[in-house]
Amino acid sequence: MKRRSAPRRRPKKSRSATRAKRLAASPGGNSSSEIRLSLGLEMTVEKIVPHEWTLAHFDPRLPAVFSTPAMIGMMEHAAAQAVLPELPPGAITVGTRIEVDHLKAVTTGAAVRATARLVKHKGRFLVFEVEARSGENAIGRGYVYRAIVEPVKFHAKAQTHAS
Repeated sequence: MKRRSAPRRRPKKSRSATRAKRLAASPGGNSSSEIRLSLGLEMTVEKIVPHEWTLAHFDPRLPAVFSTPAMIGMMEHAAAQAVLPELPPGAITVGTRIEVDHLKAVTTGAAVRATARLVKHKGRFLVFEVEARSGENAIGRGYVYRAIVEPVKFHAKAQTHAS
């Protein structure tokens, strides 16, 4: 007597596989593998620390030193500007994650330079090595993660989450 084997079934697609496929779609409708950015793209932004960027602005009991959120904001701005010329038409980047150490304090009026360099790129996801300096002193460093998005779709999606 011959034994019959059970019919083979295709494995179900996992949620992560479905999500990965969805994330692979680029802002313009092309696949993310078509987005090509040059590693090493770099931008530096420089600012003089205003009082509004200090801890004392938020709480007068605290010292008038450059706040960590303001430093990170400069780093993110540098990262966004670094890749802007090579993005698909109409695309922008948005922050998704930060890993930054604030190493030294600087006061109101200090000149701060924030530099971002693209070190990794996979599809629409980008990783930047960032550093903030005041004079010769490194005041912060770490990584900023960003994603390439199409603004109209991004705003529409953000509005549905706000409701």
